[in-house]
Amino acid sequence: MVVVTQPDRPAGRGLKLTPPPVKLAALELGLHCLQPRSINEQGCVEFLRSLALDLLVTAAFGQLLRPVVLRLPRLGCVNVHASLLPRYRGAAPINWAIINGERETGVTTFLMDEGMDTGPILLQRRAEIGPDETAGELEERLSRLGAALAVDTVEKLWRGEIQPTPQPPNGPLAPKLHQEDGRIRWEWEARRIHNLVRGLSPKPGAFTTWQGNFVKILRTKVVEEGVKMGQPGSLLLRRDKLVVATGLGLLEICELQPAGCRCISGRDFLNGYCRQGFGRFGE
Repeated sequence: MVVVTQPDRPAGRGLKLTPPPVKLAALELGLHCLQPRSINEQGCVEFLRSLALDLLVTAAFGQLLRPVVLRLPRLGCVNVHASLLPRYRGAAPINWAIINGERETGVTTFLMDEGMDTGPILLQRRAEIGPDETAGELEERLSRLGAALAVDTVEKLWRGEIQPTPQPPNGPLAPKLHQEDGRIRWEWEARRIHNLVRGLSPKPGAFTTWQGNFVKILRTKVVEEGVKMGQPGSLLLRRDKLVVATGLGLLEICELQPAGCRCISGRDFLNGYCRQGFGRFGE
């Protein structure tokens, strides 16, 4: 068995060269570990070909496998994807499922082809999404579910017990997130903003501005729906809670991070940044 992962990269304030967690786990288990810049480069391909691979399994690998690699394993290349394909093909399936207000998601194993998450489905497992669950929390749950599903898939493929099922062509996509995707538009309804915040928490984070300064919003709670009270983005003090008016409904800001500051509670923000008790986000 051999493990292929990303190269060591600079990390932290000192930009110290740091190995990826997959490499550390592989070394701890005594497994041979490759770290090519690309799995498709000739040297890596030739080494993998020399192994006469039965199966190649990827998860959150971050590289598109070219046909020369896809053809190497006898049983094919399997990917573990954090959605119920064909829904949410792409780089950020967990984030977009939450942003779009989905109540259910899951993990899928499929045989890789030249497309982006388009190959025949092998196995799937479903999982509910909690109404206040963040992307980070859901990712942790799905990682455990995906690991178990990967083991089940490998065992059943080896025994010839899985019949791959072609994917339907259509389904919502999950493209790579960009910073502007996280901008909060306070004229939206509270539930939609809440879904955006939890879908981008902890990274890359939904954001707004306060008195012209960048503020990351990390955790929210819908206080009231279906009501209009104040200009969108304006603060409404309620029992020392940071409550904000939206286009429809009220939203409590539970955790946020002003630029250059640690994560703080909504109450701490009230005490430290807006002691006069009024103001407006988004300005």
